[in-house]
Amino acid sequence: MPPGAAVFLDRDGTLNAERHYLSRPEDFVLLPGVTGALKRLQETGFRLFVVTNQSGIGRGYFTLADLEAVHARMLELMACDGIRFEKIYVAPEAPDQPSRYRKPSPRALQDARDEFGVDLTRSVMIGDKWIDVETGRAAGCAASILVRTGYGAETERREAARLGDAVVVDDLDAAAEWIVNSADRGK
Repeated sequence: MPPGAAVFLDRDGTLNAERHYLSRPEDFVLLPGVTGALKRLQETGFRLFVVTNQSGIGRGYFTLADLEAVHARMLELMACDGIRFEKIYVAPEAPDQPSRYRKPSPRALQDARDEFGVDLTRSVMIGDKWIDVETGRAAGCAASILVRTGYGAETERREAARLGDAVVVDDLDAAAEWIVNSADRGK
């Protein structure tokens, strides 16, 4: 695995079932195959990061403490399989508020580059929305992957003309397979 390679992951619709403004830990449900996919990526040498827009905080629908409880549940579920995220980058602002990390801004990925020594040209962004694809491109990632889970199938239909070189796969497991195979070919 190339040194400094990372996988940046959207949360809702990519790692867990899409819930409108998820704010309760008991409503956090991992999508099938997620832990196996993340474990495979991690064992291959990729560092894992989560990059998530959580405008429900900025809109007043839930609090930062609610979000932290959801993330504690997510981390608990992942830890059972030995999965570890380097960092979770959160944009809590509403869309009309200034924000450092709100996707499609590449700032979270750039901060990971600076803080953790990530090589963005060897890294991948995965998500279920057009903004995830844009984020990876804006950061200079080797690839942006759209998964068809969450809003992904709808995004694929709606944004087909703009997807260009984005990789489109059914789910995170298929994305992990594509990434690992691409890394193997690049050796």
